[in-house]
Amino acid sequence: MFLVTNSSQDPFCFILMGIPGFEVFHIWISIPFCCLYTVSILGNTTILAVIWTEPSLHEPMYLFLSMLALTDLGLTLTTLPTVMGILWLGVSEISFDACFAQFFFIHTFSFMESSVLLAMSFDRYVAICRPLHYVSILTHQVVSNIGIAIVVRCVVAVLPPLFLLRRLPFCSSHHLFHSYCLHQDMIRLVCADTTLNNWHGFLLIMFIIILDPLLIVLSYALILRSVLKIGSRAERLRALNNCLSHILAVFVLFVPMVGVSMTHRFAKKAPPIVHVTLANIYLLAPPVMNPIIYSIKTKHIRQGIAHLFQKPF
Repeated sequence: MFLVTNSSQDPFCFILMGIPGFEVFHIWISIPFCCLYTVSILGNTTILAVIWTEPSLHEPMYLFLSMLALTDLGLTLTTLPTVMGILWLGVSEISFDACFAQFFFIHTFSFMESSVLLAMSFDRYVAICRPLHYVSILTHQVVSNIGIAIVVRCVVAVLPPLFLLRRLPFCSSHHLFHSYCLHQDMIRLVCADTTLNNWHGFLLIMFIIILDPLLIVLSYALILRSVLKIGSRAERLRALNNCLSHILAVFVLFVPMVGVSMTHRFAKKAPPIVHVTLANIYLLAPPVMNPIIYSIKTKHIRQGIAHLFQKPF
């Protein structure tokens, strides 16, 4: 069997797939994708501009929101070139090194999104359960350290599977299911023992995809216990409403993430369109929905957007 390894003289490339079975409609399918990417880029850029230009928003909650917007923007810009290249130009080939670079950024940004949401849940816990100590606990230095820790955590989590996969030989079949390079997709093409890769993937799922939601649920259990002690019903509703945007963002990320993970692990023989649809929802839903959610549900962001667009150019 013909094997492909990583060498400077090897012209090996991966073949990306668009929407299987709908290739003749790619130019039409590109219209909603283009709209979603535009909404994501404009929405997250606006959130960043509002937080940057409004000194009153330089608080921990909005600093974490800016981290989330940066992560969403990075995820969008990572997948956009190959997705739109396939739909607009029919360019389906991606080089070995470019595919692994995309693999690194996609998984790093997706794990970073989970980590930022976990940090935001801690922010909500301190704001509601320890309001008198909020400013002293979440100083700008602490927020900066959390941001650095998130980046280090995600990069360290993604590098081992990347290097483990690069050292393995690939078979003559090099067609991927998706319009971008995902670890779950690429590992199917390996012609060698992938036990170590599979175990590392399992540990990664336990460490991020399972641990992060559990810690978020724990923080909200503590928040709910604290809120129920508030005597006024109006105050209880206001406290819970302050968390609603974050709760929606958590669902938008983790529901598709779990769906993609479970499909690749337990439904490998499902039609390609199932894998493609779930992966597109997983990578597009959070960057598109998060700025919409926070723009609608967060009063200070709405006011900041109105003030931003009222400024003379």
